[in-house]
Amino acid sequence: MFKFVSRLATVICVLTTLTALPSRADDDLLSLSKTILIGSPTERQSAVDALVARGGTDMIPSLVLLMRIGGSHVVTQQALRALTGERLTTWREAMHYQEAHPEIAPHPSYYDLKLWYWGGIDPGFLSFFDTPIKPSDMRIRFEEITWGGALADGIPSLDKPALIKAAEADYLADTDLVFGVEINGDARAYPLRIMGWHEMFNEVIGGVPVALAYCTLCGAGILFESQVDDSDTPFVFGSSGLLYRSNKLMFDRQTNSLWNQFTGEPVSGTLARSGITLKIRPSTITSWGDWRRLHPTTQVLSLETGHFRNYDSGVVYRDYFASPDLLYPTITDQTRLAQKDQVYGIRVAGGTKAWPLAAFTDEPVINDEVGFSNIVLIGDATTQTVRAYERGALSFSGSASRVTGPGGDWQITEDALIGPNGQSQPRIPGHIAYWFAWDGYLGAESALYESPS
Repeated sequence: MFKFVSRLATVICVLTTLTALPSRADDDLLSLSKTILIGSPTERQSAVDALVARGGTDMIPSLVLLMRIGGSHVVTQQALRALTGERLTTWREAMHYQEAHPEIAPHPSYYDLKLWYWGGIDPGFLSFFDTPIKPSDMRIRFEEITWGGALADGIPSLDKPALIKAAEADYLADTDLVFGVEINGDARAYPLRIMGWHEMFNEVIGGVPVALAYCTLCGAGILFESQVDDSDTPFVFGSSGLLYRSNKLMFDRQTNSLWNQFTGEPVSGTLARSGITLKIRPSTITSWGDWRRLHPTTQVLSLETGHFRNYDSGVVYRDYFASPDLLYPTITDQTRLAQKDQVYGIRVAGGTKAWPLAAFTDEPVINDEVGFSNIVLIGDATTQTVRAYERGALSFSGSASRVTGPGGDWQITEDALIGPNGQSQPRIPGHIAYWFAWDGYLGAESALYESPS
């Protein structure tokens, strides 16, 4: 995430002036935790000695948090080693340990400590959590939620943004990538070079309220229907500034509940136990040139967004996208793919599956199955473009731009694959993501495609 607040020293200075939130737990343990952060060297050592002498694992999450806030102090490292039996010298290592040990529950003072820390950065973070915090009411581990460097709503969403005609978009090169969406004949293009700065739009396309949630860290832009059954109005989403396993947590402006961007489910707040899962709609990453050729009447985002950003090509997240590393820690199984290898993932009734984007280099048309469905995927690794369709008992071949099936060539559209005799095979929604995110959220639930070669 774009770091609107970048100097940790400033944050710590703010924290030292705060009045602690009312404690509902053990005041002594909360005080010891704060002393480790802002005390003198002698006071820090005494506080650590007291925690180690107390024993138990419930203070481990507090020590992990202190590694993030105050740096990897030797005394904090010593305490973690004494309580975990492992040598954890960095916050990243400590977070990996914490993720791998879900059986370790934090002491109640941890919640006060973390809210105290977040409140010093931005009091807006506190609006996302009911107090006192009840872990049983959350669908993710509170101790794995981290600050992503931006303030609450500090990455501004685009809400019904200004659009222009394709012919007026002289700021775009044909090779620029866009999120392409067409619903009920209404075609729109949202350039990634703009969306990378905003990570969210709230729109009505073809009469359907939708929100595109773009997590730049996990490389996934997912189009959700933003209106659910039994609701008179659609949800309007923003970016919370908080992360879970290097994935953005978005929030709805109606209830301030936090949502998992990857699953479209609320995970904290009023809606956490509502059972809501947003429906995914088809969208396509493709080049501007290809999208405009297929959709000559498309509209596209204007540069006049109401915000001052550098929307030039290849600017936003340039270094992150080019690096094999993650900014924020999360455990990834890299025995099959590297953590930032791109995959195209589909979730349907009966199963989930991911296809390495690189597979489409040699196999632009893949006949496969996922769950109870036989599908065909048509992809272009260069432009990160993949579309998937139901295929029934049919088989297809060809290239990313020309698909051959029963009867001859079939037309690729955003709604369906159309045969020469009017046959229609419906589109299936899916999306691109980095492997670490797909594996981190779906893991053993998902199959992974392996090329026959």
